[in-house]
Amino acid sequence: MSAPALMAQAVEVHFPGERGRTARAVDAVTLSVLPGQVVALVGESGCGKSTLARVLLGLQPTSGGEVLVGGQPLPTSRAGLKAYRRRAQLILQDPMGSLNPRQTVYEAVAEGVRIHRIGDEERRVAEALARVGLRPPERFFARYPHELSGGQRQRVVIAGALVLEPEILVADEPVSSLDASVRGEILALLLRLRAELGLTLLVVTHDLGLAWNIADRIAVMYLGRIIEEGPTEQVLADPQHPYTRALLSVVPEVARLEPIVLAGEPPDPASVPPGCRFHPRCPLLAAGLPDEVATRCRTVALPVLPAQAGHRAACHALDPTMGP
Repeated sequence: MSAPALMAQAVEVHFPGERGRTARAVDAVTLSVLPGQVVALVGESGCGKSTLARVLLGLQPTSGGEVLVGGQPLPTSRAGLKAYRRRAQLILQDPMGSLNPRQTVYEAVAEGVRIHRIGDEERRVAEALARVGLRPPERFFARYPHELSGGQRQRVVIAGALVLEPEILVADEPVSSLDASVRGEILALLLRLRAELGLTLLVVTHDLGLAWNIADRIAVMYLGRIIEEGPTEQVLADPQHPYTRALLSVVPEVARLEPIVLAGEPPDPASVPPGCRFHPRCPLLAAGLPDEVATRCRTVALPVLPAQAGHRAACHALDPTMGP
């Protein structure tokens, strides 16, 4: 098997919190994306998935662990990071917030070409706009973001990433701000670009339904840790972790599961519960587990899941022998 295009290896990101506490936004996460693969990183708001995405792009320093690109450590020098950002680009969720309202479409897409001093600017901008479906591209050159629809603005953002001919795209909630009628078009565009250009995609989302439609593999994140990971068909057909089941139960396409309403809110990352970090909200524990298993849920930390290792979930109720 070839080296992962992008890999987080035991990555940690800590932020100082109130009263001298430390918030563990990302806590010993291992995740890999193979060349040409689409991996969806799924979880509630605040679980650390956007922070992890920023780490993978070299935009956020780590507190521990490392990021590998094509099997090599992510460069840390200014020149090395600049070169890496030609290979890996970010697509943000809010196209109106991503685009400068005072810049034309041409200027927005050409910005990366100018920063990296690549040359052949107009041809690259026209090709990027045409590739994302804005044709003829010259018709959009002089337009401003407020003159475009939401879907067109997101296509401009994607064109701004593609103009540098990257190998990796990290899309952070790429369709969450779009109307339902446009969401499918943008997802289809991302899949077409993957097929045409051989792109590697990491899609960050809270929506398992979106992951179902686009991803080869799914990694489910909760409170800074990946708790279930595997091929999309396996994770969605047979979710193992109770948190994954709860997320899947509210996806409209899944009629076989009764909706599961989780109690409370995710704990503060500066105060991660002992044992399984999901246990204060776990419906299995609330419904009653054998005393020995329930004790392990509350006291014994779970191991970090290995990357790309079939379908795995970190849960004491599934395997009472699990431990660090």
